[in-house]
Amino acid sequence: MSKPLSDHDKRKQISVRGLAGVENVAELKVAFNRHLHFTLVKDRNVANKRDYYFALANTVRDHLVGRWIRTQQYYYEKDPKRVYYISLEFYMGRTLQNTMVNLALENACDEAIYQLGLDMEELEDMEEDAGLGNGGLGRLAACFLDSMASLGLAAYGYGIRYEFGIFNQKIVNGWQVEEADDWLRYGNPWEKARPEYMRPVKFYGRTEHTPDGVKWVDTQIVLALPYDTPIPGYRNNIVNTMRLWSAKAPCDFNLKDFNVGGYIQAVLDRNLCENISRVLYPNDNFFEGKELRLKQEYFVVAATLQDIVRRFKASKFGSREVVRTDFAELPNKVAIQLNDTHPAMAIPELMRVLVDEEKLGWDKAWDVCVRTCAYTNHTVLPEALERWPIDLFHHLLPRHLEIIFEINRRFMEYVASKFPGDHDRLRRMSLIEEGGCKKVNMAHLCIVGSHAVNGVARIHSEILIATLFKDFYELDPHKFQNKTNGITPRRWLVMCNPGLAEVIAEKIGEEFIRDLDQLKRLLKFVNDDAFIRDIAKVKQENKLKFAVHLEEHYKVKINPQSMFDFQVKRIHEYKRQLLNCLHMITYYNRIKKEPNKHWTPRTIMVGGKAAPGYHTAKMIIRLITAIGEVVNHDPVVGDRLKVIFLENYRVTLAEKAIPSADLSEQISTAGTEASGTGNMKFMLNGALTIGTMDGANVEMAEEAGEENLFIFGMRVEDVDAMDAGKGYHASEYYNRIPELKQAMDQIAGGFFSPKEPDLFKELVDLLMHHDRFKVFADYEAYIKCQDKVNQLYKNPKEWTKMVIHNIAGCGKFSSDRTIAQYAREIWGMEPSLEKIPAPDEKLK
Repeated sequence: MSKPLSDHDKRKQISVRGLAGVENVAELKVAFNRHLHFTLVKDRNVANKRDYYFALANTVRDHLVGRWIRTQQYYYEKDPKRVYYISLEFYMGRTLQNTMVNLALENACDEAIYQLGLDMEELEDMEEDAGLGNGGLGRLAACFLDSMASLGLAAYGYGIRYEFGIFNQKIVNGWQVEEADDWLRYGNPWEKARPEYMRPVKFYGRTEHTPDGVKWVDTQIVLALPYDTPIPGYRNNIVNTMRLWSAKAPCDFNLKDFNVGGYIQAVLDRNLCENISRVLYPNDNFFEGKELRLKQEYFVVAATLQDIVRRFKASKFGSREVVRTDFAELPNKVAIQLNDTHPAMAIPELMRVLVDEEKLGWDKAWDVCVRTCAYTNHTVLPEALERWPIDLFHHLLPRHLEIIFEINRRFMEYVASKFPGDHDRLRRMSLIEEGGCKKVNMAHLCIVGSHAVNGVARIHSEILIATLFKDFYELDPHKFQNKTNGITPRRWLVMCNPGLAEVIAEKIGEEFIRDLDQLKRLLKFVNDDAFIRDIAKVKQENKLKFAVHLEEHYKVKINPQSMFDFQVKRIHEYKRQLLNCLHMITYYNRIKKEPNKHWTPRTIMVGGKAAPGYHTAKMIIRLITAIGEVVNHDPVVGDRLKVIFLENYRVTLAEKAIPSADLSEQISTAGTEASGTGNMKFMLNGALTIGTMDGANVEMAEEAGEENLFIFGMRVEDVDAMDAGKGYHASEYYNRIPELKQAMDQIAGGFFSPKEPDLFKELVDLLMHHDRFKVFADYEAYIKCQDKVNQLYKNPKEWTKMVIHNIAGCGKFSSDRTIAQYAREIWGMEPSLEKIPAPDEKLK
C-alpha cells in the first residue's frame, strides 16, 4: 500500500490551486530572499518565522501591485459608474492565502517555500486576523468586496482602520475575559498609507445663516488619513481598493489656543481626537448611544464623501472640461450603499456638501441624494435600531441636525398630503421621535433618503414591509427589495476546504468557482458510490485534522467517529444557545439513564463572543463551560458525548472548523435572524443543517429540498399567533415535559456548579419568567428532530447522499449572485466575467 500523501504533496496535485511552473517558482524564491534581505534586513541565520511570513507576504503583494495600478488606470480611462460600499465593519480575516488563491499563485508559492525548507502552514499561521467586525454584517462586507472585484465592478469599500479590532476572547475558569486585539503591533504588509489624500473632518461648532448660505463655523478639525488595501478578483487581473480611514490630529491642534505654558498638554491631548479610530465597538445587534460612536459614524462618512466628490469631479470622460461640475450627473456615475444605518450620516452630509458647498438648490440636491443612496437593513430587533438623542446631535453636528429637521419637515408635508388627517401615521413615520428625550430615528432617515431599501433574506424583507417599515412601504412600495445574502466560494470553499473543492472539480470542472450554480450538476452523482465515498473521505480527513487542532488547544481527546455538531456565532439570547444547552443536558441524562444502549456519539462545539457589557450572554458561556466540565469527565459517558466551548471564534477559526462539521445548528426563534451566513458556509462544506424556518434557512430548504434539512419548531406565523393569543408561558412546558423539567432543575440546583449552587439562578429566572425568545416552546420539537439526526448518522451512506443534495443546492448562496442582483437592481451597473489584460499585456 502506498504511503498517504503528505500535506505538501496533496496541495501540489490540486489543480484549483494554480500551476507551479519552474520559472515561476525560481522567481518567487528570488523575490522572497530579496525581501528578507532588503525589506526585513535579516539573513537566514537570524530570521524567525514572522520574518519569513513578512517576506512571503511582500513577495505575494508584489504580484498585486501591477494589477492594482493597472485596474485603477483602466477605471480612469473607461470612467464606469462606481459603487461605494460604506460600512463601519469589514471582517476580513487573513489575506495571504486568499490572495494566492485569487492570483493562482498557491502551488507555486507552496513549492518555493518547500524548496526553501520552510512550512507554508506555519508561515500562514503567523498572520494576524484583520478583525474589524463583530460578526455577520462585517463578514458580509468582506465577502461582498471579493465578489465585486471578481465581477469586474468599479467598487470601493470604505470604513475605519481601527487600531484595535474585535477583542480576543480568553476563557478563564469558565468565564469570558476580553483582551485587546493589537493586530497592527508587528505592522500590516497589505496596507499602503496614502497621506497625500488626507482629508479634514469637522465636529462641534455652530451654524451661521448668511446671505451666501449657511456656514458651519468654530469647528474642531480632525484629519482622516487613508490606508488602502488591495482587493483581488478571482483570476481576472482586477484589483479593487478597500480604503480605511485613520484619525490624525492636525499639527496646530490645541496650540492655536496658546494657553500659556500648555504646550506639553496640548501635544498630549492630540490623543483625544485620534481616539476616533482607536477601537471597534464590540456590540452585535445592540445600539450603544455613545458620543464616540457617533463621531466614528460621521468621520467615515465625511471623509468618504470628500473622496467621492473629488473622484467624480476629476474623472476623465468624453468632454474636454478639467472637472465635472454638473451634479445632476452624480447618480449616473456614483452609487452609495449604506451597510445598515451606521453610515446613515452620508445622507445629511451629502446634502450639506451639495447645498452649502456646491450651492445646489434643495430640491435638485435632494433628488441627487436619493438617486445616489441605497440602504441595507440587517435586523428587526428593536434594541439594535439606532436612535440618536437630539442634544448629542446638536452638540456634535449642529448643521446636520438642521438638515435632518428640514428633510423631516418636507417629508411630513408629503405624508400629510398623501394621508390627510392621519396624525398617528405622521408620528410613527417622523424622523424625529418625540418623548422624554427627542431622538433621530436613523432607519427612517435612511429610508427617506434612499431610492432602494433591502432586507437580507426573503423572509426578513417580508417581515420588514409587514411590520417595522409598513408605513413606508404603503407610501412607497417600489423602494423595497430583497437581496438574500451570500458568501464568497473562494474563501469559503476553495481556500478553506481544498479537498472538497478538488473532489467537486474532478466531477464538474472548475467553473463552479466563479459560477456556483454549476454545483447543481452534482445531483447526477448522488447515487454514484465512488463519489459518495470521496465526499465522505474528505469529511473524515477534515475531522481528523480539526480533532488534532482541538487536542492541541483544549487537551480533550476527541472521538473522530463522533458527529461534529457546531453552533458558532455571536452569543445572543435570540440565537438560542440555551436551547442547544438543553439538548446537551437531555442527551447526557439519556446516556446516564441507559448507559448500555447504542448511542450516536457526538462532539458538541459552541463558539462565539459575548459583547463585554452583555451580562446574560456571558452567563450563557459560563453555562456551556460548566456543562462541559461535568459531561467531559463522566466515565459513564466516555467518548459518546463531549461538550467544548471554542475559545476566540473568529474568521480564521471558522475556516478550520467549518470543513469538519457534520451538523450545523441554526436555531434562532423564527423571525429574529435576518439571514445568517454561517448557515451557508456549513451547507457548502458538507454539513447538514438543523434549524428553524428563519432567515436564509427558509431559502436553503427551498434550494436543497426541505426533506434534506432537519427543520423543526414554530414558524413566524406560529410565533405571531402565540403573541396575539394566550402568550408564551414557560411554566406550562416545564410542568408538562419531564426531561425539560429535569434539565432545568439540574441547572437551578447546582448539578453543573456544585461549588456555587445558585450560579445560574438568573438564567433559570430568565428562561422561566421573561424569555422573549420562547426557548421552551421549541424544546420538544428540537429534541425529536435531534433524534432523527442521530438515526440518520448511523447510516453513513444515506447521510452522505443528503450532504450531496445540500452541496448541490448551494448555488444561490454565492455572494456573486447577491452582488449581481445589487448591481443590476439597485446600482444600475452590469457585472462582467471578462478578464482585463495582465500588467505585462497591452491594454485594449
